[in-house]
Amino acid sequence: MYKLLWQIAKYGVIGALATAINVVVAELCAAYVWPCLSPDDPFVRFLGFASSSVSDAERARLAVLCNLVGFFLANVVCWLLNRKFVFKPGRHHWLLEWLYFLAGSGFAIVCGSVAIWWLVKFFGIETSYSFVVNVLVSVVVNFVVRKFFIFKG
Repeated sequence: MYKLLWQIAKYGVIGALATAINVVVAELCAAYVWPCLSPDDPFVRFLGFASSSVSDAERARLAVLCNLVGFFLANVVCWLLNRKFVFKPGRHHWLLEWLYFLAGSGFAIVCGSVAIWWLVKFFGIETSYSFVVNVLVSVVVNFVVRKFFIFKG
């Protein structure tokens, strides 16, 4: 039991770092690359990020693109740290492991991105708040996939 709790704690720390990378990259992208933050978004109000006046449907589409950029960069860091400190690599060749890691993360990002799109488009939720829901969905999906299918445990 202690071993599992320690593994979850390490996973949590690395996950928090990966989440921070994902959120920072996605928010910067949402402010400056594909502008999709509304004037009421907390990152606009409190940090002075640039806002956009696009429709909720366009904002939803652009928010998903921004999240995908953050997702990829965060996953490079996350994979390297997870295989070094959390899980035991070796169930698969490292290249296959990386591809499975991306596929599992891809499944999680699809689930999270659907949540982002749905919350923004149909409920008008601020982009930044929808990113939080994405994180919660991704954490659960990723841990299960990584622990039981990608790494040795």
